[in-house]
Amino acid sequence: MQNQFKGFFNFIREQGVVGLAVGFMLGGAVSKVVTALITDIINPLIGAIFGTTGGLKNAAIEIGQSKILWGDFVSVAIDFLVIALVVYFGVKIIGIERLDRKKE
Repeated sequence: MQNQFKGFFNFIREQGVVGLAVGFMLGGAVSKVVTALITDIINPLIGAIFGTTGGLKNAAIEIGQSKILWGDFVSVAIDFLVIALVVYFGVKIIGIERLDRKKE
């Protein structure tokens, strides 16, 4: 039974399961912060620039009786770009460009 636990702990160490779990949790936290930044600060500013009331999410183009809600799409795209930049620079600062190292 003790050998099974030893094998399990070696698997966790070799596969980086703990690092993956920590990264997953930090990624969720960063995502929440970035979403709040986009929703509460950036979208209202962009909405004010384009003259839409209620922020960027309500920005739309009316063509006849149809409404093209372009504001929500732009909001999600900005959210994605900011998260991608945070992840990119986070990886560069930490110096883990290559996560899949081979066993020595």
